[in-house]
Amino acid sequence: MEKKIFKLLKSGICYAPEFVGKKDILVVQNKIYKVENHIDELPVPDLQIIDCSERIVCPGFIDQHIHIIGGGGEEGPVSRIPEIMLSECLKAGITTAVGVLGADSITRSISNLLAKARALEEEGLNTYIYTGSYRIPTDTLTANVMSDIALVDKIIGVGEIAVSDHRSSHPSLDMLKAIASEARIGGLIGKKAGVVHIHVGDGKKGLDPVIELIENCDFPIEMFVPTHLNRNKTLFSQATEYAKRGGNIDLTAGETNERGYTVPDALKLLSDAGVNMDRVTVSSDANGSIPKNDRNGLGVGSTEQLINDIRNSILINKLSMEQVLKTVTVNVAKVLKLYPKKGVIRPGSDADILVLQKEDLKLDKVFVNGEQFADNGTVFKKGRYERK
Repeated sequence: MEKKIFKLLKSGICYAPEFVGKKDILVVQNKIYKVENHIDELPVPDLQIIDCSERIVCPGFIDQHIHIIGGGGEEGPVSRIPEIMLSECLKAGITTAVGVLGADSITRSISNLLAKARALEEEGLNTYIYTGSYRIPTDTLTANVMSDIALVDKIIGVGEIAVSDHRSSHPSLDMLKAIASEARIGGLIGKKAGVVHIHVGDGKKGLDPVIELIENCDFPIEMFVPTHLNRNKTLFSQATEYAKRGGNIDLTAGETNERGYTVPDALKLLSDAGVNMDRVTVSSDANGSIPKNDRNGLGVGSTEQLINDIRNSILINKLSMEQVLKTVTVNVAKVLKLYPKKGVIRPGSDADILVLQKEDLKLDKVFVNGEQFADNGTVFKKGRYERK
């Protein structure tokens, strides 16, 4: 499909992610230029008109936790999960991905993660990464976490630092304080979020290390993003109370009700409990290792779990579309300080746009920075080494 500088999305039912009604959206190059009830066709030779009538138009999803170079490795070399491909993100509606290292920082590295993020960006995806890994002292690209965040454009925080997990380094309060201090100062100097993205495992202490950190330091609570908080019911109960105190909580797509709560059920429970849903985000943990429900080792997280859980939250659990879409758009953008560039449909924002079927919310079209990558539910622009 030929690139067009001007694109006019006509008559879509727009969730920006708040419901704003039927709108025309004018995209100029990589930016949203106008969002109005009606926009006349422009007298320009390369205008592409896209009929979005009877379809939902919303911001592209921001996934703040993807193992873009693959995770796993806990069952030996054969269990190392491959790198993610461009189309795997696009088919799930992900237009911005944040790459993480996991348990394996021996055969994988921050430089490897950064190179993959740059490769995906060249292919068309918006990308960022965290410096660090499960362990403390954590892996970095430069001398320390602080300079990584301050000086490297794509590094917006540190993570995923592991707590309450047998694979963690069992960090003390002082160790967590030191990491948080570096992230905070690096974020201030680099004008970035400087978040501390925290992997919370199934260990006995649950969310206690994070709560203890908040109670014994002066860091703003919003700079911490504990994740996997729907993995078991006890942890989820802690997360509910933590969110009521103003903390950010991140749920992992693909979780089941056997051990914890699915994302649709977790979102309903949080809403019913009176949690401020602006503090809730959802991520995929794609290409990371996940426990299987049987005893046959580990499985692999998928990007499609994200869009499926978002769809089921709306269609099956009957949650508000605005509320659910916020968990993968504007809420994430605000946590990562990418708002209002990302996460919303408004003039001046990046043209990361999804068009969904109205009845089943299945993906129809995907635009990243104004460029179309999918049509009629099929990704037609793929990564360099993907089978076409």
